[in-house]
Amino acid sequence: MCGRYELHAQPAAIALAFGLAAPPSFAPRYNIAPMQEVPIVRVNAQGVRELALVRWGLVPRWAKDPSIGSRMINARGETLRDKPAFRTAYRRHRCLLPATGFYEWMPGAPGKQPVRIAMKDGAPFALAGLAERWLGPDGEPLDSCTIVTTDANDLLKPVHDRMPVIVGPAAYARWLDPAVADPAELIASYPSDAMLWTRVSTRVNSVRHDDASLIEPIHEVVESTRAAPAVEAPAEPGPPKQSALF
Repeated sequence: MCGRYELHAQPAAIALAFGLAAPPSFAPRYNIAPMQEVPIVRVNAQGVRELALVRWGLVPRWAKDPSIGSRMINARGETLRDKPAFRTAYRRHRCLLPATGFYEWMPGAPGKQPVRIAMKDGAPFALAGLAERWLGPDGEPLDSCTIVTTDANDLLKPVHDRMPVIVGPAAYARWLDPAVADPAELIASYPSDAMLWTRVSTRVNSVRHDDASLIEPIHEVVESTRAAPAVEAPAEPGPPKQSALF
């Protein structure tokens, strides 16, 4: 599952990491939420990688109403070939979502403790995504996306049983290539030893908050070589309820 993430890397670093012709133009974001516009990297009709802004919450081409996107923020990697909502996008319209961290909520009493998951080296990374274009009754297009998920790795199992699929740089070209119909081997848990997680403020629970303080650790860092510490009660109520995932 992935219901919030953040991207604060410099535009030049994003361009270099994802093979873009020029640095993109967008401000750092520390609390990206479903149904907002998010940057994706895709291959255009000329076969060139480009960065585009689309809505997070995939709307299939056959949908009667774009509101269905609120229920399609994630797509289970195990069922992409079979789910009508995702199978065409999986075959033809895969994309990458640049990120520098994502959030999850660890069970605890009386609420849930938010944690931020990132790479140990602090580098930006790529979440596996699918994209679609929906045409409204007036012919106006809506571009949207979803984030592909898989089983959690050993580091994240104490936090949640699911995690987003993270595509390594060496596999960007294969995931984005529309000539590759089924890159199933890329739908896997990312290695634990490259990642860490930290407890962060419950301010991230509200989408109204979007500033650099959200990624500041409030407890010790947890890496794959260490056991997860006990959960402490959060200072505020847990996050809003998530919509049903596919």
